Amino acid sequence: MSEINSPFGMIEPDLLVATSGPEGNIYSRNAAWISVFGNEEDLWSRLLPEDAETARQNFGEASRGSLVTHALFLVSRQDRDLPTPVLLHFVPVGGTQGSALVSVAISGEILAEPSSWTESQTQRHRMETLGRMTMGMAHDFNNLLGGILGHVELRRHEGHQSSEEHLDTIEQAARDGAELISKIQRYIRQEARSTFEHIDLTALVSECISFTKPYWFNEPRRQGIDIDVQSTLGELPSIEGSAPELRDVFVNLILNAVYALNAGGSISFSGHSEAGSEYILVTDTGTGMSSEVQKHVFEPLYSTKGERGTGMGLAVAAGIMREHGGAISVSSALGKGTTFTLTFPIQANIEETKPDPVPTSKTAESRSVLVVDDEEMVLNVISRLLSIRGHNVTKASSGQEALTYFDKLSFDIVITDQGMPEMSGRELAFQIRKEQPDLPIILLTGDTDLSVDSQIINQVMTKPFRIDAVEAAIVALT
Repeated sequence: MSEINSPFGMIEPDLLVATSGPEGNIYSRNAAWISVFGNEEDLWSRLLPEDAETARQNFGEASRGSLVTHALFLVSRQDRDLPTPVLLHFVPVGGTQGSALVSVAISGEILAEPSSWTESQTQRHRMETLGRMTMGMAHDFNNLLGGILGHVELRRHEGHQSSEEHLDTIEQAARDGAELISKIQRYIRQEARSTFEHIDLTALVSECISFTKPYWFNEPRRQGIDIDVQSTLGELPSIEGSAPELRDVFVNLILNAVYALNAGGSISFSGHSEAGSEYILVTDTGTGMSSEVQKHVFEPLYSTKGERGTGMGLAVAAGIMREHGGAISVSSALGKGTTFTLTFPIQANIEETKPDPVPTSKTAESRSVLVVDDEEMVLNVISRLLSIRGHNVTKASSGQEALTYFDKLSFDIVITDQGMPEMSGRELAFQIRKEQPDLPIILLTGDTDLSVDSQIINQVMTKPFRIDAVEAAIVALT
């Protein structure tokens, strides 16, 4: 468990891991797995009955050699009133040179439930939405990985004659994968909010459309259903609001519209501003609602989806709109589609903020850099790239190893990973600060939780990284 308490709704840092033979005989379970799923002979005894059956089916697919990722389950736990959502991946492990399957590795993460009823219901809806979304994203990742591996093989067969073409394609696939992860992180991250910020609704809607594409494009397409999503918002005045909360509203409206388009159709976003208000219209050509349903659609726990619905999505959306001083209304007719209208107040005299300047590729003078990462491949890549830039690099594969170097070496800057066994990057930074309060420290992480104490860590950068950005940070901090 991380030394930093996970904010509500974040993925807890403990990785749940279990391994089993293809026939179901259990080889090992780590402490995190046992704390959630128990140590019983049946791996799935603490799952809800329908989830247990799904887990067994997923395990069966993996035992036959198929990768199953992003499966969402609800686990009954004595220390929680509500079931705990857990995201699991089932990975078949084969022998060498195409020999028979050796085992199935199951890994996963807890999606923590908050304590209060209202927040809990909201977050449960968020996690169920995320589970639906990630089903389609597995397909996207398989396509990206297939492209990467394919070009690696082509490079091996074709030699150096087309290296640049293959490298460009591999780089683009990696960046697309990183952007997909970033979209997931932005959606699940619950950012503490004390004040509203300037929001560009046109850009936010575009991001939500892109994020939900696996659900409105990939999955329906496999079933022969064609759904088109378009935005004609254009330029609209900025509003004051919370991007994570408004993202929830638009994602929920898109998913509800997809549910109503069981035979295909379109979802469109349009908008305008007048008389101090901004209006966003979300229109689908789906099955529509009766007048009776429209009367109750924003009430908590009211759902027309049977067991598939929580009845919280539109109730949460209405609450968020009220927090923003706005409103949401619906107009619909059976067989003719539905339009949701969102109204936002336009604040007078909002000063538009300019985006941060793009880091330049200015090269720093040679610096003594300590790089800390438990992943050997990442450690070697960062070290070699910085060495090529002329820096004197010392490598450490753990926080404990990094601390031993301070007795005999001095450094101009430290670049450390966050998620490392025994000592995290935050804890390492805290230990360094005790002896060297002015030494610049960069946290280079792929974690979703980016919150840090600015008195301990000077800058947070996300993986995957660009060496120009790292170089710019070194310039700025040293």
